[in-house]
Amino acid sequence: MSTKMPHIWDYRDIREYLKRQARAEWPPLIITVAPTGGIQGKESNPNLPETPKEQAEETCAAYQAGASVVHLHARSKEKGYAESTSKPEDYRYLNRLIRDKCPDIVVANTTGASAGMSMEERMKSLEALPEIASLNMGPSPVRFALKKRLPPLAGRLEDVIYDGLAPSVLQPWKETEFFAKAMLEKAVKPELEVYNSGQFWLVHNLVEQGLVKPPYIVQLVMGFQGGTYPTPKNLLFLSEHAPMPCLLNVAGVGAAQLALNTLSIMMGWHVRTGMEDNVYYRKGEMVKSNAEFVARIVRIAKELNREVATPQQTREMLGISKSPRRYD
Repeated sequence: MSTKMPHIWDYRDIREYLKRQARAEWPPLIITVAPTGGIQGKESNPNLPETPKEQAEETCAAYQAGASVVHLHARSKEKGYAESTSKPEDYRYLNRLIRDKCPDIVVANTTGASAGMSMEERMKSLEALPEIASLNMGPSPVRFALKKRLPPLAGRLEDVIYDGLAPSVLQPWKETEFFAKAMLEKAVKPELEVYNSGQFWLVHNLVEQGLVKPPYIVQLVMGFQGGTYPTPKNLLFLSEHAPMPCLLNVAGVGAAQLALNTLSIMMGWHVRTGMEDNVYYRKGEMVKSNAEFVARIVRIAKELNREVATPQQTREMLGISKSPRRYD
């Protein structure tokens, strides 16, 4: 275990795990909230936030409940908020609203945006200078239905079936290097999004080239079409490939969210929750807010002897500035 980073440890070390388990010496739990995404909207759950104001209010409530990182998708006003936008000014505005309500939360912007966006479009969110940003490590083949949006919603008059890649990429090796270089130049910490074990080839390529700096942030996304099946066995298998020193974050999609989040807490890792990944609190019951998801994670963490990380602890663990970035 590193004396410089006591919260970072080799998850593959059985003896280290047993020591931490016996003493309940887990690193504080970083909770990331993803309040909205670039795919489903209020047509799937009317409580899902779409406008900047709604996202800021939802983020504030989740922050007060225990979230220390927010993963943001700015949505396009011109398209009735039915889809993500790639405009830097939209991200800067959203980031500023979030910062005004949550003084020290870690602001993360997506570079995935909406399915079908070009690499150049997805790069634009970095101009808003988030503190961290998602960096997808390769394409995933997906097919899903986008429901039509009935008044007062706007932006999609008919049901649409999307069948393609998410995100849409042609040269994932070259593209991941391009994104990593841009983030390095802008002092934006990359969050490496991994959907299957083959994508660790690209993760280690960035590490070997020095395009990402330790501690590395690896987010395992499971339950998403084209990715690894969301089972405990597969989650443990994926964790073995992470570069060290590393913070592992787990995002379960849909019905996989709660089980995989809970397993992540038990393993000493970190979690992402929120309405981007799941619109149901339990079977047959739509979630009322993102804060409801966060509050449940906090309760589970406490029962499992995990302290919940404050934003300042989170900044230290992620290796980013202790001073929150301003968006004035």
